[in-house]
Amino acid sequence: MTDVLTWDAPGGPHPARDAARASMTAVAEGRKDDWLALFAPDALVQDPVGPSMLDPDGEGHQGAEAIGQFWDANFGAVTRFHFQVKESFANGPSCANVATITMWLGDSGATMQVDMVAVYTVGSTGKIASLRAYWEPERAMATITTP
Repeated sequence: MTDVLTWDAPGGPHPARDAARASMTAVAEGRKDDWLALFAPDALVQDPVGPSMLDPDGEGHQGAEAIGQFWDANFGAVTRFHFQVKESFANGPSCANVATITMWLGDSGATMQVDMVAVYTVGSTGKIASLRAYWEPERAMATITTP
C-alpha cells in the first residue's frame, strides 16, 4: 500500500519517533501482528486518553492481549488510513506528534478526520511502552462526510 504516511514535520531519527513512524505505517497497512510487535509486553495504549466510546472507563488498554482487542474492535471498520504528521517533538524517551488521521469507513466511501497529538514513549529496548493519543471524539465525529 502506498501513500499511508505523509511526514511534514522536521526531525531526524529518534527511538520514539522511529517507533511512531513504524506504528502509523503498520496501522495504515493493516499489519496487526507487526503493530503489536512494536509494543513492550506491558505497554499501555490510550487512544483517546480518557473516557470515550472506545474506552468507557478511560483506563486504556494494557498488555498485548488488550491492545490486540483494541485493534480488533476499532480498526476493522476502517478500509483505509492516511496519517499526516505536521509537527514532531522528540526528547528523552518520548516523541509527541501533531497529526491528522484520515479514515475511510467501510464500503460507503465515508471519511472521518481525527486531529490529535500522539505521544509515544519507548523503553530501553526501543519497544513502545505507551501510546497516548489526545483527541476529541465529538470533534472527530463531526468531520464524517459521505460521498
